[in-house]
Amino acid sequence: MNRSLAKALSVVFHPLLLPTYVFAIILYYLPESALTLPMQVRWIVLAMIFFSTFILPTAAVYAMVRLGYLDSMEADRRDQRSIPLLFTGICYAATAYLFYREPTYNPVFYFVMGIIAASVFVAYIVTQFWKISAHSIGMGGALGLLVLLHKLAPEALLIYPIIIGVFLTGAVMSARLALQAHTPEEVYAGFGSGFLLALMASLAL
Repeated sequence: MNRSLAKALSVVFHPLLLPTYVFAIILYYLPESALTLPMQVRWIVLAMIFFSTFILPTAAVYAMVRLGYLDSMEADRRDQRSIPLLFTGICYAATAYLFYREPTYNPVFYFVMGIIAASVFVAYIVTQFWKISAHSIGMGGALGLLVLLHKLAPEALLIYPIIIGVFLTGAVMSARLALQAHTPEEVYAGFGSGFLLALMASLAL
């Protein structure tokens, strides 16, 4: 794969952006019968998700770089990934708790956000002894969540986003290998962890 394309895919499908993409599908692709949240306020919810799952963690990583705790925003070294992952997991868990507490939101909101938070904590735990691919965990988890949403709302015809998701997941995994950011084992293990976590969670429904 071309290195420029691989870099572009890694940026556009950065793990911190995936919650926003998943919730955009939930808010604007699922039929209105599946959600009680009024259409006119959904963009506010999506903006809140973007802030808590992307802006806050990114700002924290930037501060860590400026303070000398991290070498770069990418945190390529395994020993420097723990704190960013832990902070991100806390942000995600807090967002899931907010969805849980507010009766305005459908159960699918905190259920999906909880799965995403769990995947980050899995990455945090594994990172203590191995450099697993966060991109692959994110893409595998997102794909698994699409399958879960298809189970929850079969009338939404999510088969098309799932097909696109399979293609994009393969492209992002190939990009991480092309950039030599991870070994094949780290990429495949990441995908398997994210995908299986989402599928196991769906068994509770």
